[in-house]
Amino acid sequence: MHNTTTLKRVLASFGVLGVAAAMAGLGTFATFTSSTSASHTISSGSVSIALGATGASTNRLTVGASNIVPGDTIQRSVDLINNGGASADNLSGITLTTTASPSSLLDTETTNGLQMVIEKCSVPWTEAGTAPAYTYTCSGTTSTVLASRAVIGSNMALSNLSSLTTGSTDHLRVTLTLPAAAPNTMQGLTSTISYNFVGTQRVAGSK
Repeated sequence: MHNTTTLKRVLASFGVLGVAAAMAGLGTFATFTSSTSASHTISSGSVSIALGATGASTNRLTVGASNIVPGDTIQRSVDLINNGGASADNLSGITLTTTASPSSLLDTETTNGLQMVIEKCSVPWTEAGTAPAYTYTCSGTTSTVLASRAVIGSNMALSNLSSLTTGSTDHLRVTLTLPAAAPNTMQGLTSTISYNFVGTQRVAGSK
């Protein structure tokens, strides 16, 4: 009698487990689902400015000058080009930083040392003179890009530029002058001036 009761209990336990397993299986296959998806491509723009070809009137900034005396001027033409490939490459501004190495009183003396002014012509400048004593005239319209100031400066804002817009070129003339008041202490000195133009991206917005 005892064995019969025990057997019934065991069979009942297996029955409960079987029902539980069956219910678990039913739950797995009874879940409702729905899905949807989307994707898009994000690409970044680029900022790219360049100077004109060296060795031509599009870039004379590499041409030096020697034996200058008070009152002399040094004129050099250079094209500033926004060569980006899309409207995203438009710029909010362009600045110029100038440095000197080696340096001397020619560039460190802010009043009687070298003074610089930058102008723009609406068409390419007409070059005359024998190298390195170039001179330039404009057959179009001129505008001031950087007013006269000491030759060395940091992050100097340039104005009236077309090259803020991608695909555009500015025809610039850089003029350096040694003031007539330059003292005798400036005789026999040498300075090498470097020009670094920096374009800044357009103002960020929604895309």
